Amino acid sequence: MIVTLKAISKTCASVLAAGLAVLATTSAGAQTSAVPSANNPFGLPQDFTIYGSDNPNERSATAVVNGYVITGTDIDQRVALVTQSQTDVSEQEIQRLRMQVLRNLIDETLKIQAAEALDMKVEQDAVLQTYRQLAAQNFGQNPEAMDDYLLSIGSSPDALKRQIEGELAWERLLRRNITPFVNVSAEEVNDVLARLEASRGTEEYRLGEIYMNATAENREAVLQNMQQIMEQLQAGGSFVAYARQFSQATTSVVGGDTGFLRLETLPQPMADAARQMQPGQLVGPIEIPGGFTIVYLIDRRQVLTADPRDAVLNLKQISITFPEDVTEAEANAKIDELGTFLQSLRSCADADNARSVLGATVVSNDQIQARQLPEQLQNIVLNLQVGQTTPPFGSPQDGVRVLMLCGRDDPEDAGAPTFQSVMNTLEEERINKRAQRYLRDLRNDAYIEYN
Repeated sequence: MIVTLKAISKTCASVLAAGLAVLATTSAGAQTSAVPSANNPFGLPQDFTIYGSDNPNERSATAVVNGYVITGTDIDQRVALVTQSQTDVSEQEIQRLRMQVLRNLIDETLKIQAAEALDMKVEQDAVLQTYRQLAAQNFGQNPEAMDDYLLSIGSSPDALKRQIEGELAWERLLRRNITPFVNVSAEEVNDVLARLEASRGTEEYRLGEIYMNATAENREAVLQNMQQIMEQLQAGGSFVAYARQFSQATTSVVGGDTGFLRLETLPQPMADAARQMQPGQLVGPIEIPGGFTIVYLIDRRQVLTADPRDAVLNLKQISITFPEDVTEAEANAKIDELGTFLQSLRSCADADNARSVLGATVVSNDQIQARQLPEQLQNIVLNLQVGQTTPPFGSPQDGVRVLMLCGRDDPEDAGAPTFQSVMNTLEEERINKRAQRYLRDLRNDAYIEYN
Protein backbone atom coordinates (compact mmCIF):
# COMPACT_ATOMS: atom_id res chain seq x y z
CA MET A 1 0.00 0.00 0.00
CA ILE A 2 1.36 3.46 -0.91
CA VAL A 3 0.68 5.98 1.86
CA THR A 4 1.55 9.70 1.78
CA LEU A 5 1.23 12.15 4.66
CA LYS A 6 0.82 15.93 4.64
CA ALA A 7 4.07 17.91 4.55
CA ILE A 8 5.85 18.36 7.87
CA SER A 9 5.16 21.78 9.34
CA LYS A 10 7.94 24.39 9.44
CA THR A 11 8.18 24.03 13.23
CA CYS A 12 8.61 20.25 13.10
CA ALA A 13 11.08 20.63 10.23
CA SER A 14 13.26 23.02 12.23
CA VAL A 15 13.19 20.69 15.25
CA LEU A 16 14.18 17.78 13.04
CA ALA A 17 16.98 19.81 11.43
CA ALA A 18 18.33 20.73 14.86
CA GLY A 19 18.26 17.09 15.89
CA LEU A 20 20.12 16.07 12.75
CA ALA A 21 22.73 18.73 13.41
CA VAL A 22 23.39 17.26 16.83
CA LEU A 23 23.64 13.78 15.39
CA ALA A 24 26.11 14.98 12.79
CA THR A 25 28.55 15.92 15.55
CA THR A 26 28.36 12.45 17.13
CA SER A 27 31.17 10.05 16.33
CA ALA A 28 30.35 6.89 14.42
CA GLY A 29 31.40 4.84 17.42
CA ALA A 30 28.72 6.48 19.61
CA GLN A 31 25.79 5.64 17.34
CA THR A 32 23.21 3.23 18.82
CA SER A 33 21.70 1.70 15.65
CA ALA A 34 21.30 -2.05 15.95
CA VAL A 35 22.20 -4.64 13.34
CA PRO A 36 19.11 -6.02 11.50
CA SER A 37 18.11 -9.42 12.84
CA ALA A 38 15.14 -11.77 12.94
CA ASN A 39 13.82 -10.01 16.06
CA ASN A 40 14.69 -6.51 14.79
CA PRO A 41 14.41 -6.58 10.98
CA PHE A 42 14.80 -2.79 10.64
CA GLY A 43 17.84 -2.53 12.91
CA LEU A 44 16.04 -0.04 15.15
CA PRO A 45 18.04 1.44 18.06
CA GLN A 46 16.96 0.76 21.62
CA ASP A 47 17.31 4.41 22.76
CA PHE A 48 15.89 7.22 20.62
CA THR A 49 13.90 10.47 20.73
CA ILE A 50 10.52 10.97 19.07
CA TYR A 51 10.22 14.34 17.34
CA GLY A 52 6.70 15.72 17.32
CA SER A 53 3.53 13.93 18.48
CA ASP A 54 3.84 10.27 19.38
CA ASN A 55 0.10 9.72 18.97
CA PRO A 56 -0.87 9.07 15.33
CA ASN A 57 -4.54 9.29 16.28
CA GLU A 58 -4.17 13.02 16.88
CA ARG A 59 -4.36 13.48 13.13
CA SER A 60 -7.80 14.22 11.76
CA ALA A 61 -9.26 10.82 10.87
CA THR A 62 -9.93 11.37 7.17
CA ALA A 63 -8.40 9.96 4.02
CA VAL A 64 -8.36 10.05 0.22
CA VAL A 65 -8.59 6.58 -1.34
CA ASN A 66 -7.53 6.50 -4.99
CA GLY A 67 -8.96 10.02 -5.29
CA TYR A 68 -12.17 9.40 -3.30
CA VAL A 69 -12.45 11.62 -0.20
CA ILE A 70 -13.62 10.13 3.11
CA THR A 71 -14.69 13.04 5.30
CA GLY A 72 -14.99 13.46 9.04
CA THR A 73 -18.76 13.62 8.59
CA ASP A 74 -18.72 10.21 6.89
CA ILE A 75 -16.93 8.78 9.91
CA ASP A 76 -19.20 10.50 12.48
CA GLN A 77 -22.34 9.21 10.79
CA ARG A 78 -21.01 5.65 10.57
CA VAL A 79 -19.94 5.71 14.23
CA ALA A 80 -23.50 6.76 15.10
CA LEU A 81 -24.79 3.56 13.47
CA VAL A 82 -22.57 1.52 15.80
CA THR A 83 -23.37 3.38 19.03
CA GLN A 84 -27.10 3.86 18.38
CA SER A 85 -28.14 1.67 21.35
CA GLN A 86 -25.54 3.04 23.79
CA THR A 87 -26.07 6.09 25.96
CA ASP A 88 -22.70 6.44 27.67
CA VAL A 89 -19.67 6.02 25.39
CA SER A 90 -16.36 7.46 26.56
CA GLU A 91 -14.38 9.90 24.44
CA GLN A 92 -11.56 7.37 24.29
CA GLU A 93 -13.93 4.72 22.92
CA ILE A 94 -15.33 7.17 20.37
CA GLN A 95 -11.80 7.91 19.17
CA ARG A 96 -11.06 4.20 18.84
CA LEU A 97 -14.31 3.65 16.95
CA ARG A 98 -13.48 6.51 14.60
CA MET A 99 -10.14 4.96 13.68
CA GLN A 100 -11.71 1.52 13.15
CA VAL A 101 -14.57 3.00 11.12
CA LEU A 102 -12.04 4.84 8.97
CA ARG A 103 -10.34 1.54 8.17
CA ASN A 104 -13.72 0.02 7.33
CA LEU A 105 -14.64 2.95 5.08
CA ILE A 106 -11.33 2.57 3.26
CA ASP A 107 -12.04 -1.13 2.63
CA GLU A 108 -15.59 -0.29 1.59
CA THR A 109 -14.33 2.31 -0.87
CA LEU A 110 -11.82 -0.14 -2.34
CA LYS A 111 -14.61 -2.67 -2.90
CA ILE A 112 -16.83 -0.12 -4.65
CA GLN A 113 -13.95 1.11 -6.81
CA ALA A 114 -12.92 -2.43 -7.74
CA ALA A 115 -16.47 -3.22 -8.86
CA GLU A 116 -16.61 -0.05 -10.95
CA ALA A 117 -13.25 -0.86 -12.56
CA LEU A 118 -14.68 -4.20 -13.72
CA ASP A 119 -17.87 -2.55 -15.09
CA MET A 120 -19.96 -3.93 -12.22
CA LYS A 121 -21.00 -0.63 -10.69
CA VAL A 122 -23.87 -1.03 -8.20
CA GLU A 123 -26.95 0.77 -9.50
CA GLN A 124 -28.75 3.09 -7.11
CA ASP A 125 -31.99 1.17 -7.77
CA ALA A 126 -30.38 -1.92 -6.22
CA VAL A 127 -29.24 0.11 -3.21
CA LEU A 128 -32.70 1.63 -2.74
CA GLN A 129 -34.36 -1.77 -2.99
CA THR A 130 -32.21 -3.13 -0.15
CA TYR A 131 -32.74 0.08 1.86
CA ARG A 132 -36.51 -0.29 1.52
CA GLN A 133 -36.30 -3.93 2.61
CA LEU A 134 -34.52 -2.86 5.79
CA ALA A 135 -37.16 -0.19 6.37
CA ALA A 136 -39.92 -2.76 5.89
CA GLN A 137 -38.33 -5.10 8.44
CA ASN A 138 -37.85 -2.41 11.07
CA PHE A 139 -40.35 0.35 10.36
CA GLY A 140 -43.34 -1.34 8.74
CA GLN A 141 -42.95 -0.48 5.06
CA ASN A 142 -42.14 3.13 5.92
CA PRO A 143 -38.73 4.27 4.54
CA GLU A 144 -39.42 7.84 5.71
CA ALA A 145 -39.62 6.62 9.31
CA MET A 146 -36.18 5.03 8.94
CA ASP A 147 -34.85 8.26 7.41
CA ASP A 148 -36.06 10.19 10.45
CA TYR A 149 -34.60 7.64 12.87
CA LEU A 150 -31.15 7.69 11.24
CA LEU A 151 -31.08 11.49 11.37
CA SER A 152 -32.21 11.45 15.01
CA ILE A 153 -29.21 9.34 16.10
CA GLY A 154 -26.69 11.52 14.26
CA SER A 155 -26.35 9.33 11.17
CA SER A 156 -28.05 9.71 7.79
CA PRO A 157 -29.80 7.68 5.07
CA ASP A 158 -26.80 8.28 2.79
CA ALA A 159 -24.43 6.68 5.32
CA LEU A 160 -26.46 3.48 5.45
CA LYS A 161 -26.93 3.48 1.67
CA ARG A 162 -23.16 3.78 1.19
CA GLN A 163 -22.66 0.75 3.43
CA ILE A 164 -25.26 -1.17 1.43
CA GLU A 165 -23.49 -0.19 -1.80
CA GLY A 166 -20.20 -1.54 -0.44
CA GLU A 167 -21.80 -4.85 0.56
CA LEU A 168 -23.49 -5.27 -2.83
CA ALA A 169 -20.27 -4.39 -4.66
CA TRP A 170 -18.36 -6.98 -2.65
CA GLU A 171 -20.97 -9.64 -3.40
CA ARG A 172 -20.60 -8.94 -7.14
CA LEU A 173 -16.81 -9.05 -6.97
CA LEU A 174 -16.87 -12.37 -5.16
CA ARG A 175 -19.36 -13.84 -7.64
CA ARG A 176 -17.07 -12.90 -10.52
CA ASN A 177 -13.54 -13.29 -9.16
CA ILE A 178 -13.82 -15.86 -6.39
CA THR A 179 -16.92 -18.06 -6.53
CA PRO A 180 -16.39 -19.52 -10.05
CA PHE A 181 -12.98 -20.81 -8.99
CA VAL A 182 -14.14 -22.55 -5.80
CA ASN A 183 -14.86 -26.23 -6.31
CA VAL A 184 -16.33 -28.76 -3.90
CA SER A 185 -16.44 -32.38 -4.99
CA ALA A 186 -19.37 -34.75 -4.52
CA GLU A 187 -17.09 -36.98 -2.46
CA GLU A 188 -16.48 -34.15 0.03
CA VAL A 189 -20.21 -33.50 0.38
CA ASN A 190 -21.03 -37.17 0.84
CA ASP A 191 -18.32 -37.44 3.48
CA VAL A 192 -19.90 -34.56 5.44
CA LEU A 193 -23.36 -36.14 5.16
CA ALA A 194 -22.00 -39.44 6.44
CA ARG A 195 -20.39 -37.72 9.41
CA LEU A 196 -23.65 -35.90 10.16
CA GLU A 197 -25.57 -39.15 10.19
CA ALA A 198 -22.95 -40.67 12.46
CA SER A 199 -23.33 -37.71 14.84
CA ARG A 200 -27.14 -37.80 14.94
CA GLY A 201 -28.34 -36.59 18.32
CA THR A 202 -25.22 -34.59 19.11
CA GLU A 203 -25.51 -30.84 19.51
CA GLU A 204 -24.99 -28.11 16.93
CA TYR A 205 -24.71 -24.43 17.66
CA ARG A 206 -25.90 -21.19 16.13
CA LEU A 207 -23.35 -18.48 16.89
CA GLY A 208 -22.77 -14.80 16.39
CA GLU A 209 -19.14 -13.96 15.62
CA ILE A 210 -17.00 -10.85 15.39
CA TYR A 211 -13.64 -11.82 13.86
CA MET A 212 -10.50 -9.79 13.21
CA ASN A 213 -7.34 -10.91 11.43
CA ALA A 214 -4.08 -10.63 13.40
CA THR A 215 -0.43 -11.11 12.55
CA ALA A 216 2.59 -11.44 14.80
CA GLU A 217 3.29 -7.74 14.22
CA ASN A 218 -0.16 -6.35 15.08
CA ARG A 219 -1.35 -9.03 17.49
CA GLU A 220 -1.35 -6.82 20.59
CA ALA A 221 -3.12 -3.94 18.84
CA VAL A 222 -5.84 -6.24 17.48
CA LEU A 223 -6.27 -7.89 20.88
CA GLN A 224 -6.68 -4.51 22.57
CA ASN A 225 -9.21 -3.49 19.93
CA MET A 226 -11.23 -6.68 20.46
CA GLN A 227 -11.14 -6.24 24.25
CA GLN A 228 -12.59 -2.76 23.87
CA ILE A 229 -15.33 -4.06 21.56
CA MET A 230 -16.12 -6.71 24.18
CA GLU A 231 -16.45 -4.02 26.83
CA GLN A 232 -18.88 -2.06 24.66
CA LEU A 233 -20.98 -5.16 23.99
CA GLN A 234 -21.13 -5.93 27.70
CA ALA A 235 -22.23 -2.33 28.29
CA GLY A 236 -25.21 -2.83 25.97
CA GLY A 237 -23.77 -2.30 22.50
CA SER A 238 -25.53 -3.97 19.58
CA PHE A 239 -23.75 -7.20 18.61
CA VAL A 240 -25.25 -7.05 15.11
CA ALA A 241 -24.09 -3.45 14.60
CA TYR A 242 -20.54 -4.17 15.77
CA ALA A 243 -20.37 -7.31 13.63
CA ARG A 244 -21.53 -5.46 10.53
CA GLN A 245 -19.03 -2.66 11.05
CA PHE A 246 -15.94 -4.44 12.38
CA SER A 247 -16.01 -8.18 11.72
CA GLN A 248 -13.73 -9.36 8.91
CA ALA A 249 -15.61 -12.63 8.41
CA THR A 250 -18.11 -12.95 5.56
CA THR A 251 -20.85 -13.33 8.18
CA SER A 252 -20.49 -9.60 8.90
CA VAL A 253 -23.14 -8.94 6.22
CA VAL A 254 -25.73 -10.80 8.33
CA GLY A 255 -24.61 -9.33 11.64
CA GLY A 256 -22.20 -12.16 12.44
CA ASP A 257 -24.83 -14.95 12.34
CA THR A 258 -23.15 -18.25 11.43
CA GLY A 259 -26.33 -20.29 11.25
CA PHE A 260 -26.33 -23.73 12.88
CA LEU A 261 -23.02 -25.60 12.74
CA ARG A 262 -21.19 -28.40 14.51
CA LEU A 263 -18.35 -27.54 16.83
CA GLU A 264 -16.05 -29.91 14.96
CA THR A 265 -16.03 -27.43 12.08
CA LEU A 266 -14.69 -24.61 14.30
CA PRO A 267 -11.16 -23.83 15.48
CA GLN A 268 -10.57 -25.75 18.72
CA PRO A 269 -10.40 -22.71 21.08
CA MET A 270 -13.66 -21.37 19.65
CA ALA A 271 -15.35 -24.79 19.91
CA ASP A 272 -14.19 -25.26 23.51
CA ALA A 273 -15.67 -21.88 24.48
CA ALA A 274 -19.00 -22.46 22.71
CA ARG A 275 -19.40 -25.87 24.35
CA GLN A 276 -19.44 -24.23 27.80
CA MET A 277 -21.83 -21.40 26.87
CA GLN A 278 -25.54 -20.93 27.44
CA PRO A 279 -27.82 -19.19 24.90
CA GLY A 280 -27.48 -15.44 25.27
CA GLN A 281 -23.95 -15.64 26.67
CA LEU A 282 -21.04 -13.64 25.23
CA VAL A 283 -17.38 -14.77 25.38
CA GLY A 284 -14.15 -13.32 24.05
CA PRO A 285 -11.85 -12.30 22.67
CA ILE A 286 -10.68 -15.83 21.86
CA GLU A 287 -7.42 -16.32 19.97
CA ILE A 288 -7.80 -18.67 17.02
CA PRO A 289 -5.53 -19.37 14.03
CA GLY A 290 -5.32 -16.15 12.03
CA GLY A 291 -6.73 -13.73 14.58
CA PHE A 292 -9.25 -13.20 17.37
CA THR A 293 -12.99 -13.76 17.66
CA ILE A 294 -15.82 -12.76 19.99
CA VAL A 295 -18.58 -15.36 20.22
CA TYR A 296 -22.27 -14.95 21.09
CA LEU A 297 -24.35 -18.13 21.49
CA ILE A 298 -27.70 -17.54 19.82
CA ASP A 299 -29.11 -21.05 20.09
CA ARG A 300 -28.26 -24.75 20.04
CA ARG A 301 -30.03 -27.94 19.02
CA GLN A 302 -29.37 -31.63 18.38
CA VAL A 303 -28.12 -32.81 14.98
CA LEU A 304 -30.82 -34.45 12.83
CA THR A 305 -33.18 -34.53 15.81
CA ALA A 306 -36.47 -32.71 16.22
CA ASP A 307 -36.18 -29.81 18.65
CA PRO A 308 -39.03 -29.83 21.20
CA ARG A 309 -38.83 -26.03 21.28
CA ASP A 310 -40.18 -26.02 17.73
CA ALA A 311 -43.50 -27.35 19.04
CA VAL A 312 -46.41 -25.02 18.23
CA LEU A 313 -48.44 -24.34 21.36
CA ASN A 314 -51.97 -23.18 22.06
CA LEU A 315 -51.72 -21.18 25.30
CA LYS A 316 -53.98 -19.08 27.45
CA GLN A 317 -52.48 -16.45 29.75
CA ILE A 318 -54.28 -15.41 32.92
CA SER A 319 -52.84 -12.26 34.48
CA ILE A 320 -53.71 -10.17 37.52
CA THR A 321 -52.43 -6.69 38.36
CA PHE A 322 -51.99 -4.81 41.63
CA PRO A 323 -52.41 -1.16 42.71
CA GLU A 324 -49.16 0.81 43.06
CA ASP A 325 -49.61 1.09 46.85
CA VAL A 326 -50.37 -2.62 47.38
CA THR A 327 -48.84 -4.13 50.52
CA GLU A 328 -46.98 -7.43 50.54
CA ALA A 329 -49.78 -9.05 52.53
CA GLU A 330 -52.44 -7.84 50.08
CA ALA A 331 -50.40 -9.07 47.11
CA ASN A 332 -49.89 -12.50 48.69
CA ALA A 333 -53.61 -12.80 49.41
CA LYS A 334 -54.44 -12.02 45.77
CA ILE A 335 -51.88 -14.56 44.56
CA ASP A 336 -53.35 -17.19 46.91
CA GLU A 337 -56.78 -16.43 45.45
CA LEU A 338 -55.34 -17.01 41.97
CA GLY A 339 -53.89 -20.34 43.13
CA THR A 340 -57.28 -21.46 44.49
CA PHE A 341 -58.93 -20.55 41.20
CA LEU A 342 -56.36 -22.56 39.21
CA GLN A 343 -57.11 -25.68 41.27
CA SER A 344 -60.75 -25.41 40.22
CA LEU A 345 -59.99 -25.44 36.49
CA ARG A 346 -61.15 -28.53 34.58
CA SER A 347 -60.62 -27.33 30.99
CA CYS A 348 -59.27 -24.42 28.98
CA ALA A 349 -62.81 -23.10 28.59
CA ASP A 350 -62.93 -22.59 32.37
CA ALA A 351 -59.95 -20.20 32.18
CA ASP A 352 -62.17 -17.46 30.79
CA ASN A 353 -64.03 -17.41 34.14
CA ALA A 354 -60.96 -15.68 35.63
CA ARG A 355 -62.31 -12.42 34.22
CA SER A 356 -65.41 -12.47 36.43
CA VAL A 357 -63.98 -14.35 39.42
CA LEU A 358 -60.64 -12.52 39.76
CA GLY A 359 -61.00 -9.46 37.54
CA ALA A 360 -58.11 -10.97 35.57
CA THR A 361 -57.12 -10.51 31.95
CA VAL A 362 -57.24 -13.64 29.74
CA VAL A 363 -55.37 -13.72 26.44
CA SER A 364 -55.18 -16.65 23.98
CA ASN A 365 -52.49 -17.51 21.42
CA ASP A 366 -52.70 -20.74 19.42
CA GLN A 367 -49.62 -20.23 17.19
CA ILE A 368 -46.69 -19.67 19.53
CA GLN A 369 -43.52 -21.76 19.39
CA ALA A 370 -42.06 -22.92 22.69
CA ARG A 371 -38.72 -21.32 21.77
CA GLN A 372 -40.45 -17.91 21.73
CA LEU A 373 -41.05 -18.12 25.48
CA PRO A 374 -38.45 -16.98 28.04
CA GLU A 375 -35.90 -19.76 28.52
CA GLN A 376 -36.85 -20.45 32.16
CA LEU A 377 -40.47 -21.03 31.07
CA GLN A 378 -39.73 -23.27 28.09
CA ASN A 379 -39.07 -26.50 29.98
CA ILE A 380 -41.95 -25.86 32.37
CA VAL A 381 -44.46 -25.44 29.54
CA LEU A 382 -43.06 -28.37 27.51
CA ASN A 383 -43.58 -30.67 30.51
CA LEU A 384 -47.26 -29.69 30.88
CA GLN A 385 -50.18 -31.85 29.82
CA VAL A 386 -53.13 -30.22 28.04
CA GLY A 387 -55.28 -28.47 30.65
CA GLN A 388 -52.43 -27.90 33.11
CA THR A 389 -50.98 -24.53 34.09
CA THR A 390 -47.58 -23.18 35.01
CA PRO A 391 -46.96 -21.95 38.55
CA PRO A 392 -47.78 -18.23 38.95
CA PHE A 393 -44.85 -16.00 37.99
CA GLY A 394 -44.14 -12.27 37.92
CA SER A 395 -44.14 -9.58 40.59
CA PRO A 396 -46.56 -7.11 42.22
CA GLN A 397 -44.96 -4.35 40.14
CA ASP A 398 -45.30 -6.11 36.76
CA GLY A 399 -48.31 -8.28 37.51
CA VAL A 400 -48.59 -12.01 38.20
CA ARG A 401 -49.63 -14.46 35.49
CA VAL A 402 -49.93 -18.12 34.59
CA LEU A 403 -49.91 -19.96 31.27
CA MET A 404 -52.37 -22.78 30.55
CA LEU A 405 -51.61 -25.36 27.86
CA CYS A 406 -54.63 -25.90 25.61
CA GLY A 407 -52.97 -27.74 22.72
CA ARG A 408 -49.62 -28.73 21.24
CA ASP A 409 -48.34 -29.75 17.81
CA ASP A 410 -44.94 -31.43 18.12
CA PRO A 411 -42.37 -30.99 15.33
CA GLU A 412 -41.58 -33.81 12.97
CA ASP A 413 -38.20 -35.51 13.15
CA ALA A 414 -35.55 -33.42 11.47
CA GLY A 415 -34.06 -34.98 8.35
CA ALA A 416 -30.47 -34.78 7.18
CA PRO A 417 -29.43 -31.58 5.40
CA THR A 418 -29.62 -31.77 1.64
CA PHE A 419 -26.68 -32.44 -0.62
CA GLN A 420 -26.96 -28.90 -1.95
CA SER A 421 -27.07 -27.22 1.46
CA VAL A 422 -23.88 -29.00 2.55
CA MET A 423 -22.17 -28.07 -0.70
CA ASN A 424 -23.19 -24.43 -0.21
CA THR A 425 -21.70 -24.43 3.30
CA LEU A 426 -18.37 -25.85 2.14
CA GLU A 427 -18.21 -23.39 -0.74
CA GLU A 428 -18.93 -20.47 1.62
CA GLU A 429 -16.01 -21.45 3.87
CA ARG A 430 -13.59 -21.49 0.93
CA ILE A 431 -14.96 -18.27 -0.51
CA ASN A 432 -14.41 -16.61 2.87
CA LYS A 433 -10.71 -17.54 2.93
CA ARG A 434 -10.10 -16.36 -0.63
CA ALA A 435 -12.09 -13.17 -0.06
CA GLN A 436 -9.75 -12.18 2.78
CA ARG A 437 -6.74 -12.58 0.49
CA TYR A 438 -8.49 -10.63 -2.29
CA LEU A 439 -9.22 -7.67 0.01
CA ARG A 440 -5.63 -7.71 1.22
CA ASP A 441 -4.47 -7.43 -2.41
CA LEU A 442 -6.81 -4.45 -2.98
CA ARG A 443 -5.27 -2.69 0.02
CA ASN A 444 -1.74 -3.37 -1.17
CA ASP A 445 -2.45 -1.90 -4.62
CA ALA A 446 -4.27 1.19 -3.32
CA TYR A 447 -2.99 4.77 -3.17
CA ILE A 448 -4.21 6.19 0.14
CA GLU A 449 -3.50 9.66 1.47
CA TYR A 450 -4.22 10.27 5.14
CA ASN A 451 -5.05 13.84 6.16
